[in-house]
Amino acid sequence: MRLSSVLLSPFYALQLASGAKSFADNPVIGSKWLNRKGLHEKRVSIAMRMADWRRRSLAAGVAPEHRQQYEETGFVRIENFLPPEVFAEVAKELETRDFERHDMLQGSTVTRRAIIDDRDLETLPGFRAARNDPRLKSLLRYVSSHAGEPLLVVQVVMALPTAVSKQGAADPQTALHSDTFQPTAKAWLFLKDVGEEDGPFAYVPGSHKVTLQRMNWERRISENSDSIENKYSARGSLRIMPDELGALGYGQPVKMTVKANTLIVADTHGFHARSASDKTTTRVEIYGSLRRNPFLPFTGLHIASLPFIRSRMNRLIISGMGLRGKLGLKGSPWRDAGSGKATEWSKRLKNV
Repeated sequence: MRLSSVLLSPFYALQLASGAKSFADNPVIGSKWLNRKGLHEKRVSIAMRMADWRRRSLAAGVAPEHRQQYEETGFVRIENFLPPEVFAEVAKELETRDFERHDMLQGSTVTRRAIIDDRDLETLPGFRAARNDPRLKSLLRYVSSHAGEPLLVVQVVMALPTAVSKQGAADPQTALHSDTFQPTAKAWLFLKDVGEEDGPFAYVPGSHKVTLQRMNWERRISENSDSIENKYSARGSLRIMPDELGALGYGQPVKMTVKANTLIVADTHGFHARSASDKTTTRVEIYGSLRRNPFLPFTGLHIASLPFIRSRMNRLIISGMGLRGKLGLKGSPWRDAGSGKATEWSKRLKNV
């Protein structure tokens, strides 16, 4: 073990009580000896039980049919989510207004975040009504099992066919994966239709539940973490091939082809992916996410709920990641794309 790892061992050990997930970056979490003793298995088991316990206190804010849908599948799907007049206003604002934009390039795909903090909503009544819809926040909180403040932005996913990429780099989001070892919520309120060939979100129904086979599979991976070839799996976002799902007790992924104004909230501990496509695609949505420490015994007391943070959360996150890079730590994947229309094609794809 390197001297730096020895000196930092108390810090690494403390991360066991957090959402830290990387086998590669934390020698305690990635310890073959500890994982053979059941460390990873125990963290998963406790996180799942704690989530179930917290979720019970959040159930009153979610319709019974949506709770049942989540229990059975791991996601909630609601068509015609916004009132027609609100959705029409959102569509008009999307086409006519300029946004502060930040782009992330992965393979031949750019994910764009168009910022909608409180100050932006002052002149965007449609987006204000959509972002502040209590059903959206309640579902994110229920699925994640935390009464925190969700991140909510306008998101545009622009993808070239993989074969077009000059570098031949694949979009890592098109591989079936679990985001982390704990329940965590993501939401997509689709602002445009998403067809079979438009790179739809795909989800393996029921994979938010940890079967005995799933636990054994994860344990085998954790016991051999130093031999994990995929860098995302090594960092705790486990990848899986479709033909492996049956052995874990799951079926095949379902593509979420949807009409505009459909909301999907999913537990991304379950296996999911962005579907690959043979054509150039653009997906437009209001995107939300919520993930907190899986071992908290309470649902509230979220720092992001403080007014001065909640009102400008998106800009604080972007700025924080940029500062992290300037300090020589892990750099930000997001690049400033300037002000403009959210759906304008990204310049970062021209040289891919």
